[in-house]
Amino acid sequence: MLRVGVSRQQYQRLESKGNPRLDTLQLLAKGLNSELMLIPKEKLGGVMALLEQESSDSDRMHVSQAKKTSNEDAKKSLSDDPWQDLLGDES
Repeated sequence: MLRVGVSRQQYQRLESKGNPRLDTLQLLAKGLNSELMLIPKEKLGGVMALLEQESSDSDRMHVSQAKKTSNEDAKKSLSDDPWQDLLGDES
């Protein structure tokens, strides 16, 4: 309520009755650091596919970055201890 910038009474009315005005929805979106968008029904499938593609691309990027970080960590530890695992010990 405080982040959105509406009165307690207005917020309670919104929660209990719903059906807010467009400007109230815009305030809520802004308070939630979001964007309010109206998407035509015939374009909704395309928008959803694009969002899913971006999400999977982002997931792949995170996995790739994690592997890179893991490899860098392995290289660092090997440079710190060049004898690491040479004799088959775990330390």
